Amino acid sequence: MLIAQGVKKLMLHIEKEGYKGFDPYDALKSPLFKLPFFNSNKFIRFGIQQLVKRLPFNIRPLLLVPKGYNPVTLGLSIQAYSYSILSEPNNGELYFQKITGLVNDLKGLAATGYSGACWGYDFDWQARNATIPAYQPSVVATGIITNALFVAYQITGHKESARLIGSAAKFVINDLQRTHHGDDAFCFSYSPFDSQQVFNASMKGARLLAQSYSICQNPEHKNLATKAVQFVMSHQKENGAWVYSLAREGGWIDNYHTGYILDCLHEYQKLTRNYQWSTQIKLGYSFYREHFISKEGEPKFYHNRIYPVDCTAAAQTILTTLKFDDVEIAEKTARWMIKNMQKENGSFVFRKFNYYTVRTSYMRWSDAWMFAGLAYFLSKFK
Repeated sequence: MLIAQGVKKLMLHIEKEGYKGFDPYDALKSPLFKLPFFNSNKFIRFGIQQLVKRLPFNIRPLLLVPKGYNPVTLGLSIQAYSYSILSEPNNGELYFQKITGLVNDLKGLAATGYSGACWGYDFDWQARNATIPAYQPSVVATGIITNALFVAYQITGHKESARLIGSAAKFVINDLQRTHHGDDAFCFSYSPFDSQQVFNASMKGARLLAQSYSICQNPEHKNLATKAVQFVMSHQKENGAWVYSLAREGGWIDNYHTGYILDCLHEYQKLTRNYQWSTQIKLGYSFYREHFISKEGEPKFYHNRIYPVDCTAAAQTILTTLKFDDVEIAEKTARWMIKNMQKENGSFVFRKFNYYTVRTSYMRWSDAWMFAGLAYFLSKFK
C-alpha cells in the first residue's frame, strides 16, 4: 500500500536523523547573529530569517546553523507512534518504548519558572514586532505537544503523559494572559508575554483544558475552556471562516490555522459533551472542505488560491478531514503528497510553488507533521 510504504520510509528517515533537523525559522541559530549589530537589529534578523526560509535551496550549512531537537517534533512523533500502535499492534511494545523515551526527553526540554509544563521552539524567532527567545513557551507549541500526549494516553494509558497534561493545564490557567469579551468569553494569549488575540492559539488552550477535564473532571477546566470557545465562535464569519487573528495585519484565512481551530472544536465538543455550537462547527468544516482542498486532494494554502502547497497544511488536511469522517479526501491528499512531495529518503520537501519547489526538508514543519497525519490515516484501517 502506497501510504503504508510512505509512512515507513518517513519513520525510518526521522529515526535515522535522531528527530533532529532544520526548521523554516531557525536561521537565527547561526553564529552570525551572535555578533554585534546582527544580534540586536530586528529588521536584519527578520529579513535574513525570511530570506533563508524562502530560498529554493538550503544555505543553513554555509551559515553553520545546526540541526535542532525541537520539542514539537518530539510531540508529533509521539502522536504518530501512538497511532501506529493501532495500525501495527504487533509492534505495539516497540512503539510504546519509543513514546516513553520521547516523553522523558520532553520533560527535559520543558521551560522552567512557570506554573506547569510548557514548551517553546528550540531557536530564537524574530517576529515583525517581537523577538521570541529559544524555548520561550507558547500555548501553540504546548498545545500541539499536549494533544500528542493525550493521544498517547487515550491509546496506551501512558500515565506520565496524563500527568504532563494536568501540569500544562496550570500553565494555561495561571500564566497566559486573557482578553475578556464580556462576562462569558475571553481569548487566551499566544504566550505569557503578550496579549495577542489569535484564534487557533486560544483554541489550543481550550482543547488542552478540555482534555485535562476529561482526565481529572475539574469543572474549572471545562468552564474556562467553554469561555474560550465562546470567544472563537463569536468571531466566526457568516461563511464559516475564521481569520488568523484580530490584529490589523491578521486578516488572512489559511488552511492549517483553520484546521487547528476545527480540530480543537471537535475535541472540545466530544470531551465536554457540549454541542451548542455543532451547527457552526459544521459550517466551519464545510468552508474548509470547499476552499482548502482540490478535487484531486491537492491541499490549498489559502482559501482563495492553491500555491504554495505546504506540508503542514497537507498534514492538517489529512487530520481534519479524518476528524470529520471525510476518509476519501484524506486518502487523496495523502496519496498526492507521497507522489508529488516525498523524497527518495522518505522526507518531504517544504513547499511547492507554481513554477518552483523549495526542496529543503524540515523536521518539524515537513516531516513530523506528515508523520502524524499519515499515521493517523493508517490507524483508521486497523
